Amino acid sequence: MSTSSSSASKPQPKLPLKQIPGDYGQPFFGAIKDRYDFFYNQGRDKFFKARIQKYNSTVFRTNMPPGPFIASNPKVVTVLDAISFPILFDNSKVEKRDIFDGTYMPSTDFTGGYRICSFLDPSEPKHTSLKKFFLSLLSANHKNVIPLFHTHFTDLFVQAEAQLLKDGKSADFNTLNDKTSFDFIFELFFGKHPSDTDLGSKGSTLVTLWLLPQLTPQITLGLPKFFNVFEDFLLHTFPFPALFVKPAYNKVYKAFYESAAKALDEAESNFGISRDEACHNLVFLVCFNAYGGMKLLFPSLLKWVGLAGEDLHRKLRDEIREAVKEAGGKITLAALEKMTLTKSVVYEALRIDPSVPFQYGKAKEDLIIESHDAAFEIKKGEVIFGYQTIATRDGKIFKNPEEFIGDRFVGEGEKLLKYVWWSNGPETVSPSAEDKQCAGKDLVVLMNRMMLVEFFLRYDTFTLDVGTFLLGSKVTFKTLTPASS
Repeated sequence: MSTSSSSASKPQPKLPLKQIPGDYGQPFFGAIKDRYDFFYNQGRDKFFKARIQKYNSTVFRTNMPPGPFIASNPKVVTVLDAISFPILFDNSKVEKRDIFDGTYMPSTDFTGGYRICSFLDPSEPKHTSLKKFFLSLLSANHKNVIPLFHTHFTDLFVQAEAQLLKDGKSADFNTLNDKTSFDFIFELFFGKHPSDTDLGSKGSTLVTLWLLPQLTPQITLGLPKFFNVFEDFLLHTFPFPALFVKPAYNKVYKAFYESAAKALDEAESNFGISRDEACHNLVFLVCFNAYGGMKLLFPSLLKWVGLAGEDLHRKLRDEIREAVKEAGGKITLAALEKMTLTKSVVYEALRIDPSVPFQYGKAKEDLIIESHDAAFEIKKGEVIFGYQTIATRDGKIFKNPEEFIGDRFVGEGEKLLKYVWWSNGPETVSPSAEDKQCAGKDLVVLMNRMMLVEFFLRYDTFTLDVGTFLLGSKVTFKTLTPASS
């Protein structure tokens, strides 16, 4: 099924042209009502599913949080199917300027006064320079991923086992993962452990402290309903000043500046980026994009694999151990490529539970987009919003879309990878300096595959409790069964 029609502008649509359903309600109050529906009355998924049912359309108008007083204009056109969604990747049709976080943009005081690459449109010259710098840095460090991942996450599993032995009941994966992920990604990029800098053992804590104020307009704490009004006022009504987390950020920045001398030299000499701007961008890339993603991705992956049960665990461990055995007992890129089920499981986790579910773009011109059933006109300047968690569960593309099916992308199923968009682009496309696709797309897939490989080389199976915490899943190990062979 082709998605090219989603980005056609002036040609006559093949489907009937319909008015976009939905509305924004009364000024100010309509945005508040939608915000309460999104966070409290309905919840995120039901918010969108209820409107799909109400309008009998996957394209409709609504307000997106946070609204007043953080976002001056919360109005969006929502696209929630596999045909209309890809318009958000067509940078000739949509603008990505200052829209990374949605209808609001955190103050540049959080990032040293700079508009970071994530907030730049590809048409801006600085975007190309920064993206090329990132891609170069990732390429230079790619060979170190497998050995460093093994070292850091072996230590995580040892700690988890110790917690289970001591407690006898549970081990908190998320807490262990936060510190391990930060330590790993810092050493991967800069060649030293953060404990060897002024960050000591507190790097992940300081980074999380800096991240939270930027993300509070998107989260709910899950408090009892009695506290909804108080929480909404505190988190979603006024932006948090960067002043509160500036000491934490400055400490992180200093550690990066001192540890990234080689990378900063390259940014300055090869890409024409000042050391200060390059360093602030590195902090954002490593801490917000990479570490922030790992905080969400690994718990999600283990959640879905854990809930899938022992049959999938058996198939994964058999495939992984056989491939590693054939490689002489070593984890190599060649061995990883032979693990077709392992790859499919990673893609399925990224499909069903993408770590960055929201995508935004502003129409550069009057557009005609198409869903499965109709065509719609979007006017220049309107903000287009996509909720990937629903779009990648499109029942007209995926069979049993709400189910986690580990081998979905094995064999002929690989053809469906063009509908997996977790990286802000199709899985079948590689990122470039001229687009907004995640620069670390291949690294993320590799790390997730490494997580499964390291896990099932060490364990036969496991059980877990699953919950939610802020923007992601919370995973608690109940049992970890050591490998029997």
